[in-house]
Amino acid sequence: MIQFNLLTGKKAGTSWVARRFPVRVGRSSTNDLPLAEEGVWDDHFEVSFQPHEGFVLSTSAAALTAVNGVPVREAVLRNGDVLTVGGLRMQFWLAQTRQMGLGWREWVTWAGIAAVSLLQVALVYWLRA
Repeated sequence: MIQFNLLTGKKAGTSWVARRFPVRVGRSSTNDLPLAEEGVWDDHFEVSFQPHEGFVLSTSAAALTAVNGVPVREAVLRNGDVLTVGGLRMQFWLAQTRQMGLGWREWVTWAGIAAVSLLQVALVYWLRA
């Protein structure tokens, strides 16, 4: 999914990972990522996933958000973009993926190969007899 790396502010140096969309960011405690910094509105912005566009940032009417230093109301976010939200700077990033465990699939595959090999050996002995 996505993550926000907080570059400045009270939580500087921390990362926050979002696992579902839309992601709401602002001062209110009901937001997915609450930020109590200067200049951050109660419902500052929202990031949603649009399959044909990507990750879209939408700023609420009264709030100001800048992407890479350019003020925006709506923008498509790219990996590494720096967002300025009030007095806070954060970096938009794609979160690390988690690989599923494939041990049981590998075991079934090797068991299948062994069964086919044993069946072939048995078939050769049966045909020679």
